[in-house]
Amino acid sequence: MASKSEHYDGSDIQVLEGLEAVRKRPGMYIGSTGPRGLHHLVYEVVDNAVDEALAGYCTNIDVTIHPDNSITCEDNGRGIPVDKHPKEKIPTVEVVLTILHAGGKFGGEGYKVSGGLHGVGVSVVNALSSRVEVQVRRNGKEYQIAFDHGKTSEKLHEIGTAKKTGTTVTFWPDPDIFTETTVYDYDTLATRFREMAFLNRGLKITLHDERVTDADGNPRTEVFQYAGGIVDFVKYLNEGRETLNKPVYFEAENGDGTVEVAMQWSTSYSSNSVMAFANNINTHEGGSHLDGFKQAVTRTINEYARAKGLLKEKDPNLSGEDAREGLAAIISVKLHDPQFEGQTKTKLGNTEIRPLVQNAVTKGLAEYLEENPTPAKRIIGKATQALKAREAARKAREMTRRKNVLDSFALPGKLADCSSKKPEESEIFIVEGDSAGGSAKQARDRKYQAILPLRGKILNVERAGLHRALSSDTISSLITAIGTNIGEDFNADQARYHRIIIMTDADVDGAHIRCLLLTFFYRYMPELINRGYVYIAQPPIFGLKKKNSRSPKIERYIYDEQALGSILAEYDDPGKFDVQRYKGLGEMDPEQLWETTMEPATRTLLQVNIDDAAEAERVVSELMGDLVEPRKEFIQKHARDVRFLDI
Repeated sequence: MASKSEHYDGSDIQVLEGLEAVRKRPGMYIGSTGPRGLHHLVYEVVDNAVDEALAGYCTNIDVTIHPDNSITCEDNGRGIPVDKHPKEKIPTVEVVLTILHAGGKFGGEGYKVSGGLHGVGVSVVNALSSRVEVQVRRNGKEYQIAFDHGKTSEKLHEIGTAKKTGTTVTFWPDPDIFTETTVYDYDTLATRFREMAFLNRGLKITLHDERVTDADGNPRTEVFQYAGGIVDFVKYLNEGRETLNKPVYFEAENGDGTVEVAMQWSTSYSSNSVMAFANNINTHEGGSHLDGFKQAVTRTINEYARAKGLLKEKDPNLSGEDAREGLAAIISVKLHDPQFEGQTKTKLGNTEIRPLVQNAVTKGLAEYLEENPTPAKRIIGKATQALKAREAARKAREMTRRKNVLDSFALPGKLADCSSKKPEESEIFIVEGDSAGGSAKQARDRKYQAILPLRGKILNVERAGLHRALSSDTISSLITAIGTNIGEDFNADQARYHRIIIMTDADVDGAHIRCLLLTFFYRYMPELINRGYVYIAQPPIFGLKKKNSRSPKIERYIYDEQALGSILAEYDDPGKFDVQRYKGLGEMDPEQLWETTMEPATRTLLQVNIDDAAEAERVVSELMGDLVEPRKEFIQKHARDVRFLDI
């Protein structure tokens, strides 16, 4: 890990360029000015504190969401230097906050290992905030400095004494920049901080939300701290699954960096639970560390299976996907000079880290398998089952392809396709049953809207392998209609629609079908979610209609059950209205369905995304997997939150 350095002052901060462009083009620095970019501001500030933890100086980070959606991040690190910067001739903390690419991560002795590679973090937060206040505890004193819209408004001055060291940053996101929203989502922040705590064993991150208080006025608070580090992370990923072995952990180090690996197999059919990190950054697109891991696992599993006679001479080798099916793993590397591809830092390019990871995994996994023959046999058995299922799926795909070649009407019979052949303007509504399908077909705009009615509930693919999924007529129709194929033949560029809209009834059955469909897309077509092609329609739950009126006209639609009472209270005489409950889409006539749910100008669509793959993976497994107990616990925990229940 990083060696400690007591030498950390103004001379360690190198200045590359100014701040001018950030407010003009914020998307270049934080990705977007929507919710994702808004939350990115918090991550940048917290990442600085985590860098202090990586250097060995910080053990506690406290993040508070205030009622006005301002954010405070307090750490017990060394404190940002306050001495005059040798080049800029102003306090170093002011340099760090006002000059782009100024930070302790470009050289000098400030940090040996850091996630903030580009050094844009806290200066970008300052540029995109209406106000920032910073308190620094250092040298036995406490200092304060403040900024408005990126400009220094309150010079650095001493405000008291301090027994401890650290930095406190409070910022107010600028509503002129974040025009969509300045409201922070608690769960989004919580999942990120949980991940950071897993990756930094023992680090304590506390999240307070002052917008939500208990009966005593105490804010909602959650503490993330894991003595087991990434071993606890793997256990978390496998919650709700039947596991095949205890978590395996090993680490290694050389002059290029360090690697930690934790891995555990389960009976799950998923191979999506392998996550790779570099300097605490989730490298979603993988890179050299993940490549080294995959190669080592595949080779080691095959060599062990051959040596023990679990794979016969005539048997083909297990593929990488076979070996990783049911595997939850965390690969965490720490490098002195990480090379990320692009500002988004989603792919690691350092080739020198591949052999370090490869050697560590080969040695560690081989030793584990030799020393633990019983779980090793279960792991190989799982992989050989995956091999057989893959072969069956390949044959099923070939049959499907041959059938499509022979059948000039290859698209599903129930699909009412649109006339447009341009995927970027086309959308498909996946609806339950012929009744809703009939209304939707009458309501749609045939030019760009297609309708696919599903017959009954689709197969729960969390409990079934790909070969079983392909044998389901409902799933086959879905795959054929979308056009991307599946498995090894999947190609997102062949999607026939760039808006795939799940439109189900607002009842328990509809919610179940929606969950099954999302599970299918998450498991077998995650790239469609990543590209932003998958949506959930939002049909109304109630319609207000004047009593004794001969007109079928609905005065107002209500989409939220909790809002019904307050909306009725807006009227002088709410008794004049009948409240019509829409249990199913089929209860609406085509004009109503078009107006409320299908017309682009008036509808509301929820775009599905996977901001936190680990949480999505865990929840899907917990609610859709083999074990009953996690589902029972979930129902008991959330029963009071149920908004509707059909009996």
